[in-house]
Amino acid sequence: MSVLSSIGRIATRYAAARARHRSDRILLSLPPELRKDIGFPEILDARNSRRAATFSAKVI
Repeated sequence: MSVLSSIGRIATRYAAARARHRSDRILLSLPPELRKDIGFPEILDARNSRRAATFSAKVI
């Protein structure tokens, strides 16, 4: 695996994370009633539970 492909992979992950966080910030700036209508709190909770499940798995 070349250094350039590794850098490209890291840059792609970084761009995806920035876009995800930007979307979260935009949704959090909406009024609570509107967020509830679109189901945003449940979406955020689902993301966090998946992330916690991913990082809590033991690797032997």
